[in-house]
Amino acid sequence: MTEQGKKIIVEDAEERDAGARDAETKEKAAAGRAEKGSQDEEQAILEGEEDSPSETDTDACQDVEQEPSDEEEFGEEDPADGEEGSAEGEPMTRAEKRAAKKQAKHDRKAEAYKEQIEQLEDKVKRQLAEFENFRNRSEKEKHAMFETGAKSVIEKMLPVVDNFERGLATVPEEKKEDPFVDGMNRIYKQLLTELENIGVKPIEAVGQEFDPNLHNAVMQVASEEYESGVVAQELQKGYLYHDLVVRHSMVAVVE
Repeated sequence: MTEQGKKIIVEDAEERDAGARDAETKEKAAAGRAEKGSQDEEQAILEGEEDSPSETDTDACQDVEQEPSDEEEFGEEDPADGEEGSAEGEPMTRAEKRAAKKQAKHDRKAEAYKEQIEQLEDKVKRQLAEFENFRNRSEKEKHAMFETGAKSVIEKMLPVVDNFERGLATVPEEKKEDPFVDGMNRIYKQLLTELENIGVKPIEAVGQEFDPNLHNAVMQVASEEYESGVVAQELQKGYLYHDLVVRHSMVAVVE
């Protein structure tokens, strides 16, 4: 290697060392500036905390600002109150005005409560009336169901009564004193008595004016004894259960 080549290599090494030293110097300078900036920022924060009020003080100030004054709480002074006090010769003090406004507020509340109580009383009365109507309606329905059931039973017993009557009607006159016939007659009378005790009674037909609500006309006959439209003959007995027709009377009506 020539002297000139060695010289070039040495110069290159020196340039690289100089560049490395410059880069290190720049890095140190940047780090110093960053550290100084951080210290300045902390100092500014500390100074700002000292100058600005604390959160507690701020809240206290807000509470003081939000606390209403007497005029805001009870309203501005009413000119009419002043005129009234002047007319009476004794103007109202602020305490008296405050008490008057409190009393007025209390009166309004009392009036609202009174109205609410009246509404509740009216509601209770309506509910009691509805319950009373429901109870009466239920009682009537229950009574109607009982009457319907009783009527159904009586309708099934009436053919038994008819058979007793037909059988006793065929007994000859000389055998009516027979013990068997007498026993059947007693049973028949007992049955009629029990039916009468529960409210069952026969419908009057012969000699009565024809009533479609009670009588069932199956034929017309001529009669010198009764006028036209009068029942002359009863073919089958009809019965009433209280005021309810269990079976209409089957009759013949005069022409």
